[in-house]
Amino acid sequence: METCFDDLRPYYQPEIAPAMRRIAGSEHLPVMAAFIFPEKTVDELRNILSNIRTTDEFQSGIMHRFNQEVIRKSANTFTCDGLEHLDPEKRYLFISNHRDIMLDSSLLQTVFLAHGFRTTEITFGSNLMCSQLVIDIGKSNKMFTVFRGGSPRDFYRNSMHLSEYIRHTVTQKKESVWIAQRNGRTKDGNDATDRGIVKMFCMSDSSDLPRSIHELHPVPVAISYQIESCDILKTRELYLSRNGRKYVKRPDEDLASILTGITQPKGNIHICICEPLREKELRAMNYQCPNEFHTSVASLIDRRIYRGYKLHSNNYIAHDIRSGHDTYAAHYTPEEKAWFLARYEQMLQQIEGDESALRSIFLGIYANSVDNCEKNG
Repeated sequence: METCFDDLRPYYQPEIAPAMRRIAGSEHLPVMAAFIFPEKTVDELRNILSNIRTTDEFQSGIMHRFNQEVIRKSANTFTCDGLEHLDPEKRYLFISNHRDIMLDSSLLQTVFLAHGFRTTEITFGSNLMCSQLVIDIGKSNKMFTVFRGGSPRDFYRNSMHLSEYIRHTVTQKKESVWIAQRNGRTKDGNDATDRGIVKMFCMSDSSDLPRSIHELHPVPVAISYQIESCDILKTRELYLSRNGRKYVKRPDEDLASILTGITQPKGNIHICICEPLREKELRAMNYQCPNEFHTSVASLIDRRIYRGYKLHSNNYIAHDIRSGHDTYAAHYTPEEKAWFLARYEQMLQQIEGDESALRSIFLGIYANSVDNCEKNG
């Protein structure tokens, strides 16, 4: 077994059974059992966990069931297109827009399991490793660590290490990888790939930039929620951080966002697996320096994601309310608009502040996607 990536990697097979024992002994197991297996007792779930020996068994037996329960309890529909772009025997770097801390990547794994594709390894921010239980669930679910914070020297070293691990995973381990297009969730509806992410991919091999990117077989992914994940929490954060003010998270805020994302109604959910980036289009890019290349690749990913993004009724409603016109009225019903307005009022009741500013932020979370999709359609 290789040791140079022990600080990042998911659990190896011998580490799964001990992790299952720790999960089975957690004080939170009754809550997990009630959500994932409402028809079973806690002891029955402990017995299931005690028989799990591999990541594949954990994903198919626990996480797949978890995702099915999330969809059943909080979504109206869950759809996916674009699987025809993938070769089941090939490994990819999936670069996704990021709207929910956990579900963006987790729901994609359910698509892969349901259609006979290998699941991916998943980035796992060190800031989210708040307990042994979270670590055990994550690393048993093929999640690997992305270190956050530190000095500029730490940032460079961690970025290089992450780049080397991603390249090793796709090209040597023959496992696919899921990563968000930016550090942190999109909160204002403007999905945009961070040029620094593309730069990080190339750090482990900068000798031929188009080849360096193409070797990872990058595939943009667009996930769209009819009801934006944590929309009210995102409105609050954006409101408190406006005008350049620093927003300081509460100690339990990430966990609260994860739980809200899991339980909050989502309406219709759609995942689009976009067309992979082709070496020909990467080599056709005009650039004078690496930063220009990184920017061009980020823009190409953005175009793919917005063309794959599925606009829902709430996006159109918010855009019409913000513009004062009924341009997109054909895309929603009076009942859907009434629901959205009630959601808006709920937001105002939960957040104190300037109503005009809150209105602009909340509507933008939904409406900005319409503008971006129209520009890139």
